[in-house]
Amino acid sequence: MNKGYEDIGFAKIDHDRKSRQGYPEVIFGAGKTPEQTAEIFKRIINNGNTAVCTRASQEMADYVLSQVSGAKYIKEASIILYEQEKKELIGQVCIATAGTSDIFVAEEAAVILECYGSKAVRLYDVGVAGIHRLLDNVDILRSSNCIIAVAGMEGALPSVIAGLVSVPVIAVPTSVGYGANLGGIAALLAMLNSCASGVSVVNIDNGFGAANQAHLINKLAEGKK
Repeated sequence: MNKGYEDIGFAKIDHDRKSRQGYPEVIFGAGKTPEQTAEIFKRIINNGNTAVCTRASQEMADYVLSQVSGAKYIKEASIILYEQEKKELIGQVCIATAGTSDIFVAEEAAVILECYGSKAVRLYDVGVAGIHRLLDNVDILRSSNCIIAVAGMEGALPSVIAGLVSVPVIAVPTSVGYGANLGGIAALLAMLNSCASGVSVVNIDNGFGAANQAHLINKLAEGKK
């Protein structure tokens, strides 16, 4: 251990992050080997922190679960999780998706929120192609402290939601769509050019980043530090 982090050669694990930010370091699984991920997982757990790995493949999950008793794989979110203790969930963050195809990003956000201690309400498949589905659920949107709006294609959902509520809306463009969607760039640019106020935008498919921002907003709304 050195200055709050542990150097294990291929990684420097930031064990001090929880005391600085309120939640421990999260492992980004893409590009790591199953062996590297399992070793980092063990070190985080041994330091008394909850361990989370995002963008984890089935192969990676199988190996980590064979090495870490009590870990679980949430396939819909591509997350490996080991919780030291269950947290009481506070407030409410609504996660709305335009379509069912966007759920893989929404579930990443939902699992991270719940891991951090924020209540996540899922509102899936309420895109603007059938806007009555969204309007039927306005009460859920307006009762939330923050909304994560996840959409691919033309990325219109966040703008519509932001025009209906008085709380922050975090827009998440997804890589879902036909050719001119350009792997999510079309949705990203549409969200950055939203005519509705109160919209912030994270990167393509970045449910994790949206969850971090939403959790901070939710805590402030609930008067928690």
